[in-house]
Amino acid sequence: MKVIGLWAMLTIVLYALQTSLLTFVNFDGFSANLMLLLIVSVAFVRGHKYGIFFGFIAGMLQDLTSGSYFGLATFSYMTIGFVFGKFSVNLFREQALLPVIGSIPALAFHFAIIVAFLFMLDKQIDALKLWRTDFWPTAIMQVVLAYPVHKLVCELNEYAKKHR
Repeated sequence: MKVIGLWAMLTIVLYALQTSLLTFVNFDGFSANLMLLLIVSVAFVRGHKYGIFFGFIAGMLQDLTSGSYFGLATFSYMTIGFVFGKFSVNLFREQALLPVIGSIPALAFHFAIIVAFLFMLDKQIDALKLWRTDFWPTAIMQVVLAYPVHKLVCELNEYAKKHR
């Protein structure tokens, strides 16, 4: 039960940092998505089932507090957790460079899902402008923060293995 509380606390602390502190450290209003980094790291370290679960929790947190289209973040995060968790089967899971490299495709996949949903809802979106102005500043911050988040996830995973 203690381990579950630590995972929950890590998720809540990262979400609180994303919605409070990182809003002041941004480029043109866009900052890193710590929930996406958490999902990618958990999916790499623990597999696709945990990736989907953490994607659901992180997506619900974001959907409930953002006031945007309800379920969009949940679907996107769960899909990313599944995909990156499936890739982790053939990889060395605790490799530090893996989530840093994986953060860019995860962000691109997240943006693609959002653009696809908004397109299906007949919203006018300039995808190229979104890619140039929103994606790259966020991607830079994702790369910078990917290793510290992954280090936290790996430490908590080792603690969870010892205290089963």
